[in-house]
Amino acid sequence: MSQSLHEHLTCVAAPAVWLSPPSGQLTGGADGLYVADRRVLSRLVLTLDGAEPAPVGATMAGADRARFTAASGALTVERTRTVGRDGGTEEIRVRNDGADPVTVAVAVEAAADLAEISDVKARHAGEPGRAGDRDGGHGTDGTPLRDGVAHTGPDGYTVLLTGRLRAEPTLAPGEEFTTTLTVRATPPPVEGFRPLPPGAPPPWSATPLTVRSEDRRLDALVGQGIADLGALLLADEGDLYCAAGSPWYLTLFGRDSLWSARLALPLGYELAAGTLRTLARHQGVRHDPETEEAPGRIPHELRPAHAAGWLPPVYYGTVDATPLFVTTLAEAWRWGMPEAEVAALLPAAERALTWIEGFGDAFLSYTGSPDRLVNQGWKDSTDGVQHADGRTATPPVALSEVQAYAYQAAVLGADLLDAFGRPGGERHREWAAALAERFRARFWVDGYPAIALDGGGEPVDGPASNMGHLLGTGLLTPAEEDLVAARLAGLDSGWGLRTLGTASAGFDPLSYHLGSVWPHDTVIAVLGLVRSGHPDVAGSLARGLIAAAPSFGHRLPELFGGQAAPPGHGSHAERSHRTVEDSGHSGPAGRTGDAAVGPVPYPAACSPQAWAAAVSPALVTALLGLDVDVPAGRLAVSPVPGIGPLSVSNVRVGAATVSIDVDPQGAVSLIGVPPGLTVDL
Repeated sequence: MSQSLHEHLTCVAAPAVWLSPPSGQLTGGADGLYVADRRVLSRLVLTLDGAEPAPVGATMAGADRARFTAASGALTVERTRTVGRDGGTEEIRVRNDGADPVTVAVAVEAAADLAEISDVKARHAGEPGRAGDRDGGHGTDGTPLRDGVAHTGPDGYTVLLTGRLRAEPTLAPGEEFTTTLTVRATPPPVEGFRPLPPGAPPPWSATPLTVRSEDRRLDALVGQGIADLGALLLADEGDLYCAAGSPWYLTLFGRDSLWSARLALPLGYELAAGTLRTLARHQGVRHDPETEEAPGRIPHELRPAHAAGWLPPVYYGTVDATPLFVTTLAEAWRWGMPEAEVAALLPAAERALTWIEGFGDAFLSYTGSPDRLVNQGWKDSTDGVQHADGRTATPPVALSEVQAYAYQAAVLGADLLDAFGRPGGERHREWAAALAERFRARFWVDGYPAIALDGGGEPVDGPASNMGHLLGTGLLTPAEEDLVAARLAGLDSGWGLRTLGTASAGFDPLSYHLGSVWPHDTVIAVLGLVRSGHPDVAGSLARGLIAAAPSFGHRLPELFGGQAAPPGHGSHAERSHRTVEDSGHSGPAGRTGDAAVGPVPYPAACSPQAWAAAVSPALVTALLGLDVDVPAGRLAVSPVPGIGPLSVSNVRVGAATVSIDVDPQGAVSLIGVPPGLTVDL
């Protein structure tokens, strides 16, 4: 029986991912070990005397490891499954817990279908017409694997399994039998872009950011998110970036990878620098209607040609990645990215600004394509942008948050150009000021900014989370930010920010973008609320995410249901003092303790996903009220009221690591502030 994604235990070491149901038995659906977008293990079934043992428990043991327990009479089976960048290993232990000796036939069936992950995704989602699905010529289970015998597909993709698959040990009481299986995959050479594993541990691994607080849920959330970001790292020409997410998106996405790097800046500037350099190498240079490439445009998604699915291998259909490129560069510079590295990217930033301002006196917008992406902002589902009465917005669509990104890109880009002695700064500021005036005249409806303007110039009404992305960008006046903050408070589900208000006709708490909660969307609003002086609303939304985390083993998924938290739960509950030990991952979805009143899982949610994992360091930024500006020689800390006591170690600012303590009364102390920075408390 096929399992929903949220029911799987997911072990990640990009570009590899191992999806396992709670039984540990790989039997169909999306189950499998994948390396570089191909399923190299489609079947893995353990039997004792010809029968499958009964599952007892399953637990995650890190970003890349899971443990499964099963039983058959007096025998206990323990399986430890670990994914590596090029495959995985499984250690199987069969222990006799009875009082008498037992002879047992241990057998493992293993097979590889070498299916493209895009085909698996299509089958899992019930998409028709995928006649090109690979099955290895041996039915849906694929080709049986034998110890030490390599299996090579028609295109040269090779899988090698080593380890004992059959044995018949006699076990005395307390004795155990052990076998270890190893699967290694060797993809063939391909032309064009290929996501590659990083050549070294994450830059932050030697001094990882850690949190110790009164609420151990926060501590565990931060630890899990940072581990997942490390597991999602990929490389291009030695430059690091985060894959968008598991299992379907272990590759470079412009919007997702930029937001992930930007939210993760407390871990250091290196991830942002690598992401920017990688995207700059693929920045648009010509006009191509098929890929939607344009000079200066930052791509949406890059994949190898064989794994491209229904989009072109290099696809530019995103309206927001280009301004996000400029703002991420500016913020990385503020967090201590070396001047030489910033200077090398300024030509790419200038080309991006040219693309942005190429819209002239119009708003940044997209037309979309029914053959590719209809919507090209982050809410990219076909029905993701609609009026309060349920009408889908007609193109071209000008999203409110994209105007904010563009405004901020122009202003921060101007600051960069001034600082590095390059011309054009004042022109970009003038363009931004004119954009703000046009926005003020056209987007506001019933006291809040509309989701968008549709192709007829009509505001797409209905309060939605998009407005949270406007805060702190400079597009709004302080009085306007007050109005937005009040509206965001009304979108608080108790577990985080709903993407759409409950009064809209299309509201559905278990839809993709019309009422669900996306953790990254929530934390972007939290950061904006802190920057704009609304810590109370920010604190409530942050507490909602922290309260939701134990239901998912502290690995926040791509999204979850937007149903309201019951009274006394979510952000409205008293702070929990549970320890990490009694809020750990105890099952496939990680639901523990008061799971019955946790947020409702979205069945097809991807997890881990980079920008959901990056919520962890972003919460540190927000809760501490961190504002870092190395070029200006300033580091400000203004904690959200009520978060203490809190101890944060190893916030990376340039080449330094800073530790910050907040006592129960909110007093702040810092250790490790680099020379040349003035602390503002």
